[in-house]
Amino acid sequence: MIYTAIDTFYLTDEQLKNSPSRKDGIDEATETTLRIYGCDLIQESGILLRLPQAVMATGQVLFHRFYCKKSFARFNVKKVAASCVWLASKLEESTRKARQVIIVFHRMECRRENLPMEHLDLYSKKYVDLKTELSRTERHILKEMGFICHVEHPHKFISNYLATLETPPELRQEAWNLANDSLRTTLCVRFKSEVVACGVVYAAARRFQVPLPENPPWWKAFDAEKSGIDEVCRVLAHLYSLPKAGYIPVCKDGDFTFYNKSSETKSQSTPKDVPQSSPPADSDTSVSKGAMGEANNESGGKGALVKLNMDRRKDSKRSDDESKSMVPEGEARDESVPKSKSDRRMEASGETRRDRDRDGERDRDRDRKSRDRDRGRDSDKEREREELERDKLKDHSHRSRERAKDSGHSGHSDKSRHHSSRDRDYHGSSYSSREKDRSRHH
Repeated sequence: MIYTAIDTFYLTDEQLKNSPSRKDGIDEATETTLRIYGCDLIQESGILLRLPQAVMATGQVLFHRFYCKKSFARFNVKKVAASCVWLASKLEESTRKARQVIIVFHRMECRRENLPMEHLDLYSKKYVDLKTELSRTERHILKEMGFICHVEHPHKFISNYLATLETPPELRQEAWNLANDSLRTTLCVRFKSEVVACGVVYAAARRFQVPLPENPPWWKAFDAEKSGIDEVCRVLAHLYSLPKAGYIPVCKDGDFTFYNKSSETKSQSTPKDVPQSSPPADSDTSVSKGAMGEANNESGGKGALVKLNMDRRKDSKRSDDESKSMVPEGEARDESVPKSKSDRRMEASGETRRDRDRDGERDRDRDRKSRDRDRGRDSDKEREREELERDKLKDHSHRSRERAKDSGHSGHSDKSRHHSSRDRDYHGSSYSSREKDRSRHH
């Protein structure tokens, strides 16, 4: 039983030898090749998707962990590699869409298997099936991991170890490259990341012939054992001795592919029998043609065959012209030649398109009429409003004029009254002054 917890997914050599793939009849060499092939797919796809190295490392570790619990015969290596990349991009917070992952793996498969570069239609059934398989395989991975996907890489220990040992700077890049290559092997599920980091540092130092302190041993300061370091170096040396890994179809559920094989078969297949579109002629013409054909066969001359073909074409053209001239307008006659399924489908599709066009035109006419009615109603309402406003203005102006007239008459009458009272006062005053003068005179 495999104990799964945070960063404790480690197996022994016996458990690796009795893996589910071995139980399904897959030998060690095939399993190693498929593991390297899947990790190569993850690394290359991560570069094309412009993902950081941490995402690719996490995807490769998840890939090895999954196939420690499941067999290569049950789950296709391409499908699992794509799902590991998609899941690792989410875990490392550098998410990529499922569409991008599928397109990248489709292009890689075309390049690796020398297939013609073909655009993957995003609205095709093939793309929908690939997207469904991608999400389904991701759920399988999470289920087998128990949703515990914590991964600790040896890269973060390399810089500290080299700085502590005071090694030259060129040793750092070599150790980093060896750590990336170690992810193609099962070292990530056999040893802790500290042991792997010590192993790649030791291998890089041996390659550059840099001496490391041995009295006391330097690996004891980093909680590692000499046997583990030697095993890491041995596995890396065996990895570099292997040829380039290729795809081996071992899945029992059928060969999974990102490439659409139906388009390839359609392009390769060519029609062998070409149906004749010309209708058969009358019985008399057929009899004469049969006699002519027998004579030509007896003679065996090529010129006769050419003439026979020319006559057939002329007869077919004549029969077509006669059939066209004989069919009157407004009458439908049955065709003499039975139509093929493709012709019937074309006619049915043409009729449906015509019906759709007619329905569309009717809907457009209805919309136009309704718009015109609405516009007419709006215009009638506007006219009524304008007329009401004009009547109001007329009434207002008429009332203002009447008020002005009334005010003018009243002012004139007041003035006349004022003048008459003045005259009276004047006359009265003049009469009283005369009387006074008279009285004085008397």
